[in-house]
Amino acid sequence: MRPSPGPHRVLVLGGSSEASQLAQQLSQLGFDLEVIVSFAGRTTSRNRLPDSIKERVGGFGGVEGLGRYLEEECIDAVIDATHPFADQMPFHVRAASDAAGVAALRLLRPPWEEMPGDEWLPVEDMAGAAQAVEASGARRVLLTIGRHELPAFAACSPAIRFVARAIDPPVSVGFANIDVVLARGPFALPEELELIRSANIELVVSKNSGGQATSAKLDAARQLSLPVVMVTRPPCPPGDTVATPEAALKWLAAQLEETRP
Repeated sequence: MRPSPGPHRVLVLGGSSEASQLAQQLSQLGFDLEVIVSFAGRTTSRNRLPDSIKERVGGFGGVEGLGRYLEEECIDAVIDATHPFADQMPFHVRAASDAAGVAALRLLRPPWEEMPGDEWLPVEDMAGAAQAVEASGARRVLLTIGRHELPAFAACSPAIRFVARAIDPPVSVGFANIDVVLARGPFALPEELELIRSANIELVVSKNSGGQATSAKLDAARQLSLPVVMVTRPPCPPGDTVATPEAALKWLAAQLEETRP
């Protein structure tokens, strides 16, 4: 880590619930610290940040752009708290932070694990998920994968009726046999059971995002003996990784301690 004049400056890359929790905790620390939380802008509705936290929205321009930002803004540490399915940014963070000599951490919650009574159909990506839906024979399918992934299911039979849950309305999905439910987690088991039963769902499609906010859908599928097409996570670059905001705070405290005169 390279020292910077004045307060320590920390960049948090948002996109997960843990990022919001971390921002809240960072705002309550007692020492001199400037925190910037950066969002990619994939969702228009976000949790409000504490007043002491600066917010930026948009990309950096690849590895080189992120590296310039770290240098120009005198960033002392980066905490990558992007969504577990962010497939490019974690690699950009690792390359840019290494080049700039800035300490970097990945805050990544553990994935869900299959439990007794589950019927998971694991697939590698959304194209595989669409193929699994087609092969399943299900005619009522719940998609809990985010609005940007919906076009992958345009190739499925028009006889299949989809119910898609998303935080923001999709701009275009490329097919008409879909109903969109706008909602933000956390979701409780009774809510998930009601949604699945009222829509006569026969199959659930999910990313293995992990965490408690949306895990009730898996409990509901297990209780109703429904199969779940589960999309596995993209690969993650090597480097320091923790599972909780509390562990991220301990890491950050250790990094900042190294720069004290």
